[in-house]
This record gives sequence, C-alpha cells and structure tokens, in this order.
Amino acid sequence: MKIEELTAKVLNENPSMDRYKLAIAVAKRSEELDNGATSKLSVSTSNIKSTDLALMEIAEGLVSIKGFEDSKN
Repeated sequence: MKIEELTAKVLNENPSMDRYKLAIAVAKRSEELDNGATSKLSVSTSNIKSTDLALMEIAEGLVSIKGFEDSKN
C-alpha cells in the first residue's frame, strides 16, 4: 500500500486525528524504532525506512498513540 493510502486510512479511521497529529505520532514511533524498538509488523524491515514502518504500524492499529485515541462513550 502506498504511503498516501496509509495516511488516508489512518485519518479516515481516526476522526479526532489530523495530519499534523499523525506526523507527530509517526515521528515519535520512528524515533523509537531508530533507538532499537522492535517492529510489530511481521515483514522484513531491512529495506523499509523507519518513518514508513511507523506509519504502517499505526495504520494497522498495532501501535496506539496516547492522547490521540477517540473517546467512545
């Protein structure tokens, strides 16, 4: 899936998140990955940039971002 499609998927599934919040979330997860965190995806990550990997994890719902979840009553 293309990066644009992943971005659209995340934004459509999380109405309280805008593209700026998503950028912050991706940056934080990317930093974690760069600092040695293990990816939650079951794919070979050797040829994938950490930012792309972070977006893929967020799009698949494998990583939740504190403060960005929808509050459901």
